[in-house]
Amino acid sequence: MADAVNPDVQAEAAPAPKGGFVARALNGHAALGLLTGALLYLVCLSGALAVFQQELQRWEEPGAAEMTSMSPAAIQRAIEGTLERQGKATDHAYVHMPTRGLPRTVVTTDNGANYVDARGDYDRPEAHAWTQFVLYLHYYLNLPAFWGIMVTGALGAMLVAAVVSGVLAHPRIFRDAFRMRLRAQPQLARADLHNRFGVWLLPFIAALGFTGAVIGLGQLVFYTAAQERHDGNLEEAFAPIFGAHPAHNPAPAPIARADRALEWMAQHHPDLFVSYVTIEETGTAGQQISVLAEHPRRLIYGENYLFDGEGNFKKTLGLADGALGQQAAASVYKLHFGTYGGIPVELAYLVFGFALCAIISTGTTLWLMKRRAKGLASPRLEAVWAVTIWGSPILMLAAYWLRVTAGPQLPFAALFWSALAAASLLAAVRPGLAPSPTLRRVLAAGLALTGIGHAVFAGPLPFSSVLIDAALVLGALALLGPEVLQLRRRERAAEPQFAAQG
Repeated sequence: MADAVNPDVQAEAAPAPKGGFVARALNGHAALGLLTGALLYLVCLSGALAVFQQELQRWEEPGAAEMTSMSPAAIQRAIEGTLERQGKATDHAYVHMPTRGLPRTVVTTDNGANYVDARGDYDRPEAHAWTQFVLYLHYYLNLPAFWGIMVTGALGAMLVAAVVSGVLAHPRIFRDAFRMRLRAQPQLARADLHNRFGVWLLPFIAALGFTGAVIGLGQLVFYTAAQERHDGNLEEAFAPIFGAHPAHNPAPAPIARADRALEWMAQHHPDLFVSYVTIEETGTAGQQISVLAEHPRRLIYGENYLFDGEGNFKKTLGLADGALGQQAAASVYKLHFGTYGGIPVELAYLVFGFALCAIISTGTTLWLMKRRAKGLASPRLEAVWAVTIWGSPILMLAAYWLRVTAGPQLPFAALFWSALAAASLLAAVRPGLAPSPTLRRVLAAGLALTGIGHAVFAGPLPFSSVLIDAALVLGALALLGPEVLQLRRRERAAEPQFAAQG
């Protein structure tokens, strides 16, 4: 990530153009470009964190019951106990099975979600509101789901376009792939950082942008198909790929026998890991059980094994061996979120995701620097960009501490966007109020305090949560490191002068 433009280190700027309608129009055009860059930055920042969404949920909610596996009988007990405790009808019941990232069992219905212990008994409500806020920031920019995912899909397409245009605009980009002049003038140093990271991460950025565009803009394709062929029924449009909803039969029936379905899976597919169990039309004669099992060494997110309400196997959905288009559609998710190669791939996605944030940051910073050099300095835009780069992660940390102190019921998305809008407006009105170095130091302090505070007050922690706390502290040091090194270089440069004077 890059600092906001510092006018003290720029070349002497040309005379600024006189004000007027054209100047205001150009500033408005520039502001729209800045808004697009800001949204793309927020999607990439939250996406880097979303790679470890399960570990973040575990970190956010310490103390919930954990286990490495659950027996089929315990799963059935958990489903029935949750439905009985809630006391309300529900169309869907979901069971998140224990995984490496989140070794907990969560039962979710249309009326709420809760953790259960290894016996299937109620433990506590699921309340990962902060993690969910971060996920929805990446998925939808916290907009309504359909429109939000279309916006993020469009941003993915823009990312692919930026990759292509960036390569075409720099014919020497591969020849200079390892040329770094970080101690040169700020504009040149940022250009090298932007271009080198862009070259090194070219396959990653292209894959990320393409899969994001497919996931997001694919919704428009299904929506159009629903309007044209299925009288607006979106479920019917999705059915050829992700399966149809079971036929509605409202006659009351005992809760579906998920335990029998899981026993069948253990007997016939002992090599597959079951990650999710879903019951549709719950408690009716038309209910259906879907067991999602992960297939090793495949990019598909899993295969759905379908059972009737008595737990008798019916068929598979075909994500593993169906039409090629169906398999491809089921494969974009793992490729986008980096969940296909274990911890090494997830760590790579985290690092690459932050590097992509740096590319976006330096790209817009270079654009602002060039505007200043041409006499089109925009201190208001520069200040707003600094608030976006450093202020948005500060506000995400603030949202976490609100979650800790005030509880998970707060509207974190509304609070985040309101605070970001207010901070951006203040930066536009008073550009010099919070310069980029100050915001960077505040972020570093927030990261360190969050990591240390969580480690001290969250109680006994699993190893993954300890690593997150350590990473927060290391992130704070990484933000302050360049500033400390620059200060030391200045001190060393000044020592000979003092010695000569003495």
